[in-house]
Amino acid sequence: MPGNKLYFITDAHLGAGPDTLEREKELCTLLNRIAEDASMIIFLGDMFDFWFTYRHVVPRGYTRLLGCMAGLADRGITLHYFVGNHDMWMFDYLTDQMAISMHNDPAILEFDGKRFLIGHGDGLGHLDKTYDCLRWIFRNRVNQKLLSLLPEWMTFGIASGWSQKKRSTRMRRKPEILEYQGDDREGIVLHCRERLATDRLDYCVFGHRHTPLVKEIAAPNGNKTTYVNVGDWLIHRNYAVYSDGHITLHDQASVTA
Repeated sequence: MPGNKLYFITDAHLGAGPDTLEREKELCTLLNRIAEDASMIIFLGDMFDFWFTYRHVVPRGYTRLLGCMAGLADRGITLHYFVGNHDMWMFDYLTDQMAISMHNDPAILEFDGKRFLIGHGDGLGHLDKTYDCLRWIFRNRVNQKLLSLLPEWMTFGIASGWSQKKRSTRMRRKPEILEYQGDDREGIVLHCRERLATDRLDYCVFGHRHTPLVKEIAAPNGNKTTYVNVGDWLIHRNYAVYSDGHITLHDQASVTA
C-alpha cells in the first residue's frame, strides 16, 4: 500500500558520462527504498540525458530505471514526470507503459492540503532569448515530426554530441554556473514571484539548475513561498521529501542510513 510522503527527484542525466550505469543502480536503490513510504513521486525532468519516443523503438539502456518506475506504478504509488530540456521528446511512452502523468510545463499540484508549483525549470524568466528561441524550435510539432523521420542512430548521435559539447564548454568557461545567482538573476525565482502575484503557493519545487537550495522568496505584493531546488542526481545525488508539513533535502548517504 502507498505511504504518506511526497518525493522529488531530478536531473540524473542517464546516458551521460562513464558512471551512468553506476548512477542508475544507485537511483534504483533509492527508488526501492522510498517505495516503502511514498504516496507520490515526482520526477522533475532530465532523468535521461536524451530521449526521443519512436513508435516502435525504445532507447537502449535505462532498463533498471524503467523497471523501477513500472514497479512503483504497480504498487499504486502516484507518479508524475515534468519533462526537461534534455528529455522533452518523451511524449506518451511513460504514460502508455506505466500510467505516469506527463507535464510539459510547470503546474500546480496539491498534496496534504498544500499547493506546490512544480516544474523542471528551463526557459523560465526569459533571461536567455537565444534559448527561448531554441526551446520553441525543439518543441514545435512540425520540427518534432521531421526529427522522427531520421534514423534513430543519427538522432541519438547528434543529440549526444551536442549535449556533451555544451556541458563541457559551459563548465570550462563558467564553472560558477551552478552557484545561486541572486533572486533577480534566477529565471525560476522570477517565474515563482510572478506566479505568487495571483496564486497561493506553499512551495515551489524545481530542478534544472543543479543547485540544491531551500529558501524563502517573496513577491512585491508580500506573498511568500518556500523555493526548493532539488539539485540533481548527476553530481550531488540529491532528492527532496515532503512529510508532516515540512520539505527537506537529502542526499545519497541518507538512503542507506
